[in-house]
Amino acid sequence: MAKSIHSMIRVLDEGRSVDFYRRAFGLEVAERLDFETFTLVYMSNAESEFELELTINKGRAEPYHLGDGYGHFAVSVDDLDAEHARVSELKFAPGKIVEFNRDGSLLARFFFITDPDGYKIEVLQRHGRYK
Repeated sequence: MAKSIHSMIRVLDEGRSVDFYRRAFGLEVAERLDFETFTLVYMSNAESEFELELTINKGRAEPYHLGDGYGHFAVSVDDLDAEHARVSELKFAPGKIVEFNRDGSLLARFFFITDPDGYKIEVLQRHGRYK
């Protein structure tokens, strides 16, 4: 059976992205691999073995075009309201908290936040299938 281990995104500014993911989600650099034309930075925290891989292509000056194919990746938190307040204080401009119901029951509570390169991240309250 396959096990999900990481997701990769291309970022323009390594320091800015590492700082964002550290402050927004408590991710720390697990490993940094430097190559001649690119650098890979793996970020994770104690909550999960899953890692976010940041790829920095050396010499690139223009922002990446995300196109219409990228959707988002998601993280879950114990206290969505506290997390929303915390990232608001960090001036990360989270979207409003949304309550998503299905058949009269709460399916999910979440908000979105955008990283420095324009990637959307969904922040979900741990509930039901969103552990």
